[in-house]
Amino acid sequence: MKKSKGLLVVLVLLAGARCALAQDAKPAEHRTIAQVLNQSVTEVEKEFVPAAEAMPEDKYSFAPTNGEFKGARTFAQQVKHVAAVNYILGATILAEKPPVELGGENGPDTLKTKADIVKFLKDSFAYVHKAVASVTEANLLAPVKHPFGDGMVTRLWLSTLNVGHCFDHYGQMVEYLRMNGIIPPASRGGN
Repeated sequence: MKKSKGLLVVLVLLAGARCALAQDAKPAEHRTIAQVLNQSVTEVEKEFVPAAEAMPEDKYSFAPTNGEFKGARTFAQQVKHVAAVNYILGATILAEKPPVELGGENGPDTLKTKADIVKFLKDSFAYVHKAVASVTEANLLAPVKHPFGDGMVTRLWLSTLNVGHCFDHYGQMVEYLRMNGIIPPASRGGN
């Protein structure tokens, strides 16, 4: 019985402390839709770009072959694809043509070196930041033409698709890195 009362006292004290801390916390500042979407893009960019940079150039042509990987993209193709889709989604949000020649959703065939591919990737994220900065409460749910098919979508849908698409390919790239004995930067100590 004494243990139960002691435990109860500890739980009450912890709950009281938590309530006191919650009261001292400052209210969250109001953020715009654009700020929230931009933070999401920043979070995926902080994972994706370092992963792209972590793969040595001589491994950029790596694609898994052991198992069911017939037709799988190489590491370089993964990065170029994500960058190209970043541009396509950003351009759709902004209702304009992409500012660079893409060669479709797989990116330009002219990009061969790691440096060129990483620059293309970084530039694509800069463009996505510009695109989500244009999203407002007034245009968030306004219909825009679907970039990959018939029908209409919204800027909110495009913005969330962008982050999800990046993380989908990031997961694949993490596997490619690990298959080559490289610990992804986000999984290293100190992060």
